[in-house]
Amino acid sequence: MSIKDEIKKVRDNVYEIPGSYNKSMRASGRFYIADEYIDDLEEGAIEQIVNVACLPGVQRYSIGLPDIHFGYGFPIGGVAAFSLRNGIVSPGGVGFDINCGVRMIKSNLTLDDVEDKLDELTEKLFENIPSGVGSKGKITLGKDEINDVLDYGAEWAVKNGFGWEEDLEVLEENGRMIDADSSIVSDKAKKRGIPQLGSLGSGNHFLEVQIVDEIYNEEVAEVYGLKEGMIVVMIHTGSRGCGHQICSDYLRVMDKAYKKYKINISDRQLACAPLDSKEAQDYIQAMAAAANYAWANRQMITHWVRETFNEVFGKSAKEMEMNIVYDVAHNIAKMETHKVYNRVEELLVHRKGATRAFGPGNEEVPEKYREVGQPVLIPGTMGTASYVLCGTETAMEETFGSTAHGAGRILSRSKAKKDFNADEITDDLAARGIKVKATSKHVLEEEAPGAYKDVDSVVRVSDSTGIAKLVAKVKPLSVCKG
Repeated sequence: MSIKDEIKKVRDNVYEIPGSYNKSMRASGRFYIADEYIDDLEEGAIEQIVNVACLPGVQRYSIGLPDIHFGYGFPIGGVAAFSLRNGIVSPGGVGFDINCGVRMIKSNLTLDDVEDKLDELTEKLFENIPSGVGSKGKITLGKDEINDVLDYGAEWAVKNGFGWEEDLEVLEENGRMIDADSSIVSDKAKKRGIPQLGSLGSGNHFLEVQIVDEIYNEEVAEVYGLKEGMIVVMIHTGSRGCGHQICSDYLRVMDKAYKKYKINISDRQLACAPLDSKEAQDYIQAMAAAANYAWANRQMITHWVRETFNEVFGKSAKEMEMNIVYDVAHNIAKMETHKVYNRVEELLVHRKGATRAFGPGNEEVPEKYREVGQPVLIPGTMGTASYVLCGTETAMEETFGSTAHGAGRILSRSKAKKDFNADEITDDLAARGIKVKATSKHVLEEEAPGAYKDVDSVVRVSDSTGIAKLVAKVKPLSVCKG
């Protein structure tokens, strides 16, 4: 019998694997996915949801979001929360690109302002913001400075002239996790991070100039400062080689830890440690340091985006009102307070390829947005729309305040290179008025829109199930790819 035969429909676009499916499960598995795509869901991703549901201290559900696909240990598009009393932390539940995330910057520019200068703007952004595999940033950090980046994140960047003080108010965690400890980050991770700070990276990372194409909720859009026809910029990148190395370092630690503490796991990629152990606490502090690196990274890119707009349009970023709308993390584990059945508990919530979607009234939402809920940024793929949504009470009740993070891959990078042609992709984008600049043709082929799920479907499921509600749609005008 296939594992898919065990899936039960809860309501439209919501499915469940009961905890009775496997005697080792400590929670049910729950999926948020378009009804028409349930048959296409990878069995491997479903099995990963079940494996996560078997981990010690897991609460309520092991969750798969609308962009779910097979990942390392946990599925990408997966969420799980663990009790501080008897739970664990698993690097596989965060991923290698710690705090891969998305930031949106708005402006008072319109299409009329940028249309004639789009070619120049695209070239200058590509020139001014380093991108690609192994790309190096534009500054040289001293050996001790990397420790400050890891400990202070975006605060360090702003203090050193990369941005404005008010930027910090609209970053998740204000751009700094205070429990970070650079002293337990390996020299190898630091050496990988030093030259790459302030760079975009490769793969699905991007920088896009976009236009607000449609407003779905006028009231919330007004609170977020978004208007139809407005030019915005979206940045998608993470902690680069620094975060990757920290994950690799602690996977080795956890591979010994789960055996030491006699934790039964269904997959070695779920290597973990009890939350009260030294191994767990060290990983959490090192992961927080990688998250801080990512916030500093996006902050520096923000600064250079503003400088580039100044160079092209001859106005200051302040004149163009280039304020940050929000910045969200996609790969992270965080201590949060949630209601579990009838009790309020502090939990460690793992989000891997998932966006936090805290609802109205939550104190962790910036004060200016608190009445309507947190901005949720869900990027599409090169050439497709991206979306702004708002967090909801339903997300708080059902998904530990989480929703999807993007379109989700359906083709491997090697398969995409075989199936798509870079010149055809470029021509197709140009025909739709989209400029594209990439480090290589292979990048364009790997990141072809056809290699991903339909972002419109992903967002529609988030909206229809109530785990985030639509606010605005943005479309790309210009794309820079690593």
